[in-house]
Amino acid sequence: MSNGKNRIWQRIAYACGTFGHDVFYAMIGTYFMIFVTSNLFNSDNPTNDAYMIGIVTTIILVLRIAELFVDPFIGNIIDKTKTRWGRFKPWVLGGAVIAAVTLAMLFTDFGGLTVSNPTLYLVIFAVVYFIMDIFYSAKDVAIWSMIPALSFDSHEREITATIARIGSVFGGQLVTVIVMPVVLYFSINQNGGAGDPTGWFAFACIGGGIATLGAIILGLGTHEQDNALRENKEDTSAKDVLKVLTKNDQLLWMAIAYLVYGIGINIVNNFNLYYFIYVIGDATKFSILGVINTVIGLLAVAAFPILTTKFSRRKLFFSSIAVMAVALVIYAMSGTNVTLALIGAGLFALPQPLVFLIVLMTITDSVEYGQLKLGHRDEAVCLCVRPLVDKFAGAVSSGIIGLAAIWVGMTGGASASGLTADNMMRLQIIMFAAPIVFMAIGGLIYRAKVTLTEQEHARIVEELEEKWESMNK
Repeated sequence: MSNGKNRIWQRIAYACGTFGHDVFYAMIGTYFMIFVTSNLFNSDNPTNDAYMIGIVTTIILVLRIAELFVDPFIGNIIDKTKTRWGRFKPWVLGGAVIAAVTLAMLFTDFGGLTVSNPTLYLVIFAVVYFIMDIFYSAKDVAIWSMIPALSFDSHEREITATIARIGSVFGGQLVTVIVMPVVLYFSINQNGGAGDPTGWFAFACIGGGIATLGAIILGLGTHEQDNALRENKEDTSAKDVLKVLTKNDQLLWMAIAYLVYGIGINIVNNFNLYYFIYVIGDATKFSILGVINTVIGLLAVAAFPILTTKFSRRKLFFSSIAVMAVALVIYAMSGTNVTLALIGAGLFALPQPLVFLIVLMTITDSVEYGQLKLGHRDEAVCLCVRPLVDKFAGAVSSGIIGLAAIWVGMTGGASASGLTADNMMRLQIIMFAAPIVFMAIGGLIYRAKVTLTEQEHARIVEELEEKWESMNK
């Protein structure tokens, strides 16, 4: 009974950590670009504003692409970490604090440098963003790499991941609920419903504080489990990190499919608030979407263990893609109808937690797949792929959003009344048509290349245990 209670409290603490983590992710992945396009550059020179938005967007994209080559080595360093607090918790706690401080800095103009010295602003922005991204990455890799350290059983991992995902869904969707009320409450100038820099800075401070508190709770309440299969006779060298990723074909193909899919859903998720501000013309209604997404997201995640006992992960993946495609058609037809827009956007959000868990479980199971194939276990190196892909997909979609916001005319002091029929057509193409294409391509890659099922993983673990025992006799 004592062990059962400890397990429950550990899962709650872990969910608190993922709750705060996704609060942070939503802020930097979705709402930072809205701050950049609507508040950071809002002068009397629209041409220069558009130019600066383009430069900032490019910097983010370049840094995220560069990070593709850094994240696997971060995972390698985490795999080699040995402390009295475990392998992962020091990175979760340290990463949370540094990322929160630098995030708050990014939601400012660095003392007016955007106007007085734009070049210096861009240099400082690039440095601060890089620091934030690196420490957020370390935390991201560490927090999700804990799952294979807790159990080797796929179903038990699903339960742990489900509880963690409940926390993360609640965190991510809570931001959708509170973003505009918080921003507008602290704003001196409502700015047509988009708020002002003071409001956005307060929003960043509150979100960073929540993420840090969640990391502290996770650190105090979780405990790594020891297992002989988790012990390598020698550490993976830096030069072998890329070998681990490229030789593990199931990890690689899952990552590629998830990347293409992720670009599609991120475009829609990032454009949601734009839609409510510049098409519907009432940003306050966006909080309703946050409530809807929170409820249906939690229900979807809670149903995941039940669904996986009745359907395979593959069937759930393809069904989720189909539901999201239908949702985008409804959303695209909504126009200024708030009810129809909420139905389309809510239905689009419903399967996303399921896809996340399917991908997470497949990548988690690829740890044993790679261990059997390569003769070496690399938890953090393998698990770093999921956040790496998330951030890269987010960077690409942010780049698209930044440029598309200019193309569609949704920057600076723009309003719903100024949206032309031509601008609306452009928005339809970017926000609805393109994501359907991306999701379809991702689904086709998954169908053709990803073969690591639950049954195959169980067989691999059984073979691995026999092989590992014989190697250590």
